[in-house]
Amino acid sequence: MSCPHISGLAALLKAAHPEWSPSAVKSALMTTAYTHDNTKAPLRDAADGMISNPWAHGSGHIDPSKALSPGLVYDIATEDYIAFLCSLEYTKEHVQAIVKRPNVTCARKYSDPGQLNYPSFSVVFWNKKKRVVSYTRELTNVGPAGSVYRVAVTSPSMVRTTVKPTRLVFNNVGEKQKYTVTFVASRGAEKTSRSEFGSIMWSNPQHQVKSPVAFAWTQLID
Repeated sequence: MSCPHISGLAALLKAAHPEWSPSAVKSALMTTAYTHDNTKAPLRDAADGMISNPWAHGSGHIDPSKALSPGLVYDIATEDYIAFLCSLEYTKEHVQAIVKRPNVTCARKYSDPGQLNYPSFSVVFWNKKKRVVSYTRELTNVGPAGSVYRVAVTSPSMVRTTVKPTRLVFNNVGEKQKYTVTFVASRGAEKTSRSEFGSIMWSNPQHQVKSPVAFAWTQLID
């Protein structure tokens, strides 16, 4: 039942903000979602009744009122998605079939697919050979001019997370600002952990723009 609900809410946001791209609409729905119920308890997985995590609830349950005024959005152009597909090693023919453009090439691609300006983060550590992962994101101000946001980070104890800058100032509506987040896995963490979760949230008194982060440790095959 989630698909028709999400589709209807996306149509609501598009009607309220006809200038928003599909990616901006998706960002607004994701970054304003909630992960605690009306008793302030964490959401539980309907399958087993246990406390759920982003593998089960994604960004959380949608809050339509907050999504109408998210403050900031992560916007993505069609060309960015094409570069993302190319960085996943899709063939030119596959990319052309997906985007329905016969002249598309893979002249541009990301060095890491995680560089797509998506409203969530997937961080994979490759044991001792890759303990540091860094991504840059761009936020667009869809709130008032003069908005100031500060960042708050949650991450598991075996991962050190830093964000630069820690404060973003948007002087105008539509202004874009970038930040870089760096994740560093502790030595030996791969021996005890396979997946963990955290979040990155930009907030001010009016808005909270929250992105889930999923961490995974992957064994290398020699």
